[in-house]
Amino acid sequence: MKTRSALGFTLIELMVTITMISIVLMLGVPSFQSSIRNSVLTASINEFIAALNFARGEAIKRGVNVTVRRTSAPCPSTSSSVGYEGGWQVFTDVNAKGCNDSSSDQVLRTHGSLNTGYTLWGNNSVVNYISYQSDGTSQNFGSFALCDSTQTLTTSTARVITVNTLGRITLATDTNGNGILTYSSGAGSCAIP
Repeated sequence: MKTRSALGFTLIELMVTITMISIVLMLGVPSFQSSIRNSVLTASINEFIAALNFARGEAIKRGVNVTVRRTSAPCPSTSSSVGYEGGWQVFTDVNAKGCNDSSSDQVLRTHGSLNTGYTLWGNNSVVNYISYQSDGTSQNFGSFALCDSTQTLTTSTARVITVNTLGRITLATDTNGNGILTYSSGAGSCAIP
């Protein structure tokens, strides 16, 4: 007579399996969270670069100045504790003052706030706005730094773009090999040496 063997797991097999799953999760979850933060950072800087490129293209197409201005900066410009992370607006700027203050000015696009914990600051003459002229050159120029302010500042938690006088956009690089993006001037809580 044949005996029927029991199907299933023993308690020891079940405990070993649960232990292995928990070890894999402990190692994988922090790496996955870092990956998500990096993706959000990259997506945010790409949205801002798209706004800059759109403004430059519209300035050329329309034959008037087009400005990208942070929504937290009233006109005339005043200092603020909030950078571009509060959102920005792209508009035609007929009188070339960097403000949406003329009846001829037209809002072309508006972008809302970035995710909580992210800061986006401009330095030099782009603290409040950047404006493109009808030939595609930049009326003012400087750098923008996007940081994940909840993390230690490294190249994986920050993105820096620079706009030159020709209106061209470049991503900053780690020029001295110290693991920190080159950024000429700190701004607010998003200061990158």
